[in-house]
Amino acid sequence: MTALGQLLREGADALEKAGVPDAALDARRLLLAAFDMDEAHFLLNRTRTVDDSELGRQEDYRQMIRRRSEREPLQYILGCQEFMGLNFQVNLHVLIPRQDTETLVELVLREQKDRRKSVLDLCTGSGCIALSLAVKGGYERVTASDLSPEALQVAERNAENLLKGWSVETPDRAKDSPKSEERDGRPVFLLCRGDLFDALPQGEKYDILVSNPPYIPTGVIDELQPEVRREPVLALDGAADGLAFYRRIAGEAGRWLNPGGAVYLEIGFDQGQAVSRILEEHKFKEIEVFRDLPGLDRVVRARC
Repeated sequence: MTALGQLLREGADALEKAGVPDAALDARRLLLAAFDMDEAHFLLNRTRTVDDSELGRQEDYRQMIRRRSEREPLQYILGCQEFMGLNFQVNLHVLIPRQDTETLVELVLREQKDRRKSVLDLCTGSGCIALSLAVKGGYERVTASDLSPEALQVAERNAENLLKGWSVETPDRAKDSPKSEERDGRPVFLLCRGDLFDALPQGEKYDILVSNPPYIPTGVIDELQPEVRREPVLALDGAADGLAFYRRIAGEAGRWLNPGGAVYLEIGFDQGQAVSRILEEHKFKEIEVFRDLPGLDRVVRARC
């Protein structure tokens, strides 16, 4: 029979041999997940051998290690990722929420205090930006759109888990819905499927537009870490120069924003000047680039 501590060493060795970064930490997280155990109980029981009733959990753990050894992202194996202190379901159809993106959410929350404002999140993926703003900001109307139906299914599940007391409109009904207003006094979270602004109900206007669009140049994708290359290319590929989606958003956003509306766009660390110029060309003002915690350019904000 195998002890829990021995299983952990076995998993860590396999991940290290496969070149997985933070092999010991990932092995520990997978073991805790497989045995539905917290850190304290593992430390108390690490010398205990796996009994017959836990052989299925042992095999689950070894299967998780095999998947991680093949450089499948840890978050896809676990099925979740924390973002802004909230737990989001994730799978291979959505980009994994990253701490860098919290810079955008925190900036919006800091600058946009009026809860009556409406929010639009383009390329929502898991919904991490839109739902964090809904939960933390309490805005009375939040719309999230994506081209991928599988991504919207993930966003819908996250909305059901995180939004209590909200009216959640699903993609199937969104296009046929009347203009979004509060349902029975409840704030509205609206999910729409389509290509950027084509997804939206006609006649809608928004005060805040946020997006983490695809911004990796096509030619760079093959050079990314193996784990990143396992994420959906639809959420990564920003065309030849990585700027295609910024051009489209800047060119069309004016029709959808109320006067004085604000745009918050996540960018690559070297795209601040280029995205700022695109916004300036489309008559945006108060353009400013904000840095993330490591000190890299991460968000461009502009106003109509």
